[in-house]
Amino acid sequence: MSTTDEPLAADSLSVEQLASRVGMTVRTVRFYAGRGLIPPPRREGRNGYYGADHLARLELVRELQAHGFTLSAIEGYLERIPSDATPAQVALHRTLLAPWSPEMPEQIDRATLETRSGRALTDDDLEILVAIGVVEPTPVEDQFRVAPAHLAVGIGFLDAGLPIDAALASRRLIVEHGTQLAEQLTELFRSEVWPHLKASGQPPELITAMVERFKPLTVQALVTSYEDAVDELKRRTVIRQTDR
Repeated sequence: MSTTDEPLAADSLSVEQLASRVGMTVRTVRFYAGRGLIPPPRREGRNGYYGADHLARLELVRELQAHGFTLSAIEGYLERIPSDATPAQVALHRTLLAPWSPEMPEQIDRATLETRSGRALTDDDLEILVAIGVVEPTPVEDQFRVAPAHLAVGIGFLDAGLPIDAALASRRLIVEHGTQLAEQLTELFRSEVWPHLKASGQPPELITAMVERFKPLTVQALVTSYEDAVDELKRRTVIRQTDR
């Protein structure tokens, strides 16, 4: 659950509590405040207090950082959000940016990678996993970045005994068509789904829930469509062989 979903009294957090809630240092929070990424705190004497609005905006900053946005780009993005936007409206922006895979990549060492893989990994195995984009080397020796779901796919390739050329060709096809589909579905969402949601008059919290449901439904529809296409292709192949 997002921390913005938890009840929070208006402007009741100290800067230390706010930093703890968003997983940042106090110094970082103050730096962002100085850059205008969050509004000024409520003042009581020399003490400043923060609330749900500050929390939502800092969580959005963190999401933008995870997507590789520079500080300048983050500032530009936040400038387009009205200053009177509610925390729920700000959280909706974060929902739209959030990764569709629930598992974010993590950095692990080779021993942990082998434990997660359920098998010992030779240097050739690692070369294949890196080549097909499942495992990403880091500047630290024997440290890798990997998402658990991607690792399961990569180990499946290894267990299937596919030659590296076939594995690479498969990945190129999947990435090529996956990118095309993502672009087309994103445009569909932007041009038809999103305007409908905004015009529906529903509260931001409900729109956020609807967007979240759209993600797994799209993924499941893609899987089902692929399965149906493979079955249909096999059926047509059998018919052609029978007709010979």
